[in-house]
Amino acid sequence: MYKELQSDWKKRTILFFISQCITLFGSTLVQMAIVWYVTMQTSSGTWVAAFTICSYLPQFLISFVGGVWADRYNRKKLIIGADAAIAAVTLVMILAMPYITSKPALLIGLLILSIIRSLGAGVQTPAVNAVIPQLVPKEQLMRYNGINATMQSIVQFAAPAAAGAIFSISTLRSTMMVDIFTAVIGIGILSFVLLPKQTIIMETTSVFTDMKLGVRYAFSDKVIGKLLIVYGSFTFLAVPAGFLAGLFVRRVYGNTYWYLTVVELVGFAGMMAGGLVMSTWCGFNSRVKTLFLSLAAFGAFTIGMGIATNFMLYLTLMLFYGIAMTIVQTSITTLLQEKTEVSMQGRIFGLLGSMYSGFLPIGMAIFGPLADVVPLQWIMVCSGIALFFIAIVTRCNRHLEDE
Repeated sequence: MYKELQSDWKKRTILFFISQCITLFGSTLVQMAIVWYVTMQTSSGTWVAAFTICSYLPQFLISFVGGVWADRYNRKKLIIGADAAIAAVTLVMILAMPYITSKPALLIGLLILSIIRSLGAGVQTPAVNAVIPQLVPKEQLMRYNGINATMQSIVQFAAPAAAGAIFSISTLRSTMMVDIFTAVIGIGILSFVLLPKQTIIMETTSVFTDMKLGVRYAFSDKVIGKLLIVYGSFTFLAVPAGFLAGLFVRRVYGNTYWYLTVVELVGFAGMMAGGLVMSTWCGFNSRVKTLFLSLAAFGAFTIGMGIATNFMLYLTLMLFYGIAMTIVQTSITTLLQEKTEVSMQGRIFGLLGSMYSGFLPIGMAIFGPLADVVPLQWIMVCSGIALFFIAIVTRCNRHLEDE
């Protein structure tokens, strides 16, 4: 059985990726439909902000606990359980909606649904990231992380278009049913994927104690702790040029729907291209060199986007910005998979998920209001310079050199 698993790892890895992309497609589509529904029904920035916070904050709070569970329990069962739980609460909401006649009550119900869905994602994501090094040989991790990034970028590219098409000809209830179907298909595929035997830690301590052990392990290790800090800083500094791109385009190039649409499409196209690059090229022999150059390029493209005055130039830079972003994320993920002990991978990827879901809303909370006081171009240039500085520090840090 062990030899059979070793020889068949490529097929099982691709099936695993496909199962996760199918469920991601449904989850992304439905979450976007919910936010659009709230936007159209309320035209309230407060409600939209509330739904945005509830999409990230619960995931931030649960990710590290989810990482502990990924080390303690069967990761495949955790992923299936999280998918099934998200689908179940979505189905309950679909069945309850005809009986909710008050608009505030419906909005609160959808808000609670978003919280539960975010909690499910916080449990699922660390387990998924920890499964990949179980399936893929160490020397192939960069390539297959690139393939995974490409597939997920395609899903994120297609989900908004599909959400708009379905939502425009049907109701919110009908659109939410997509998540049920994709969860059933994704769970069905994953059920037939055999995973190598997992090293599971014994439950001799509390979850809180294991969390403390995970933090101590991460930040006592000279490589892992620094990689987590780099990832958190990278996420935070990506907010002005990436997540405030719509605001930037409206202010600099005009409030044109076509402009906003094409920027989103070009950004996702860049991320897909970045995944394709990593799935074929696999980076330099030195993972740290790959990370350094992609971080430096990411900072340079951020600066360029901030000072660009021509829209076509801005789009070109946005394309390469997306490529560099995926290479940075793939490099950090691969380094963590390679450097982390098997028994700690769930907790480390729980911390990684917390870095993303924590620093992103912090960045939005800081840079969003700041952009109303300081020109967004200046903020983008400053964040690009900071990213370039982080790249240099990363390259100069001898502890991050590949062993």
